[in-house]
Amino acid sequence: MVSITWMPQAIKDLDAISNYIGIDSEYYAKITIRKIFSAVENLEKFPNLGKKVIELNNPNIREILFRNYRIVYKYLKDQIYILTVFHSSFRSKLRNIK
Repeated sequence: MVSITWMPQAIKDLDAISNYIGIDSEYYAKITIRKIFSAVENLEKFPNLGKKVIELNNPNIREILFRNYRIVYKYLKDQIYILTVFHSSFRSKLRNIK
């Protein structure tokens, strides 16, 4: 089983997602964030669950999808780093990932 680390940018992304959804419903904001965490927990047992990020030329950077959100992570040996979480309509978030 691998270990999962949430990088600071991914935590900021979750806060932004929660705040945005929370404008209309704090209840649905909490549920959405909880389900994103659940989707990521699957990576502990299945680290290759996600697909390679097409826009990046790095086989170690992968993504899983939850609804319209892309959860981008780097998989190295026995460690997963959650890099960013963003709505799929915002492709510019990938520019800063190496």
